[in-house]
Amino acid sequence: MTRIEYPVANPLVVLREEFDDWAVLFNPDTAEAVGINPVGVTVWKRMNGTKSIDTIAEEIRDDFEGVPETALGEIAAFVDILAERGFVGYGVKDST
Repeated sequence: MTRIEYPVANPLVVLREEFDDWAVLFNPDTAEAVGINPVGVTVWKRMNGTKSIDTIAEEIRDDFEGVPETALGEIAAFVDILAERGFVGYGVKDST
């Protein structure tokens, strides 16, 4: 049996999209804000607790051209950083 993590965006965090497809995430619990690029915005919008990081990375490859082979690792690192700072949590499900 394998445990698969499903990232979940903190529902208290506010996403403010800017005119250039970048965005700012604001966490009212910590008063911290972080800027994210268009790919980060796309990842953020997919973190609903039903998609694994692998699935999100596959969807990014479908939505953007020229996605590097390292995308999965970069997306996982991005989500981990957001989790460390309270912007994201993880749901875990067992896979048989």
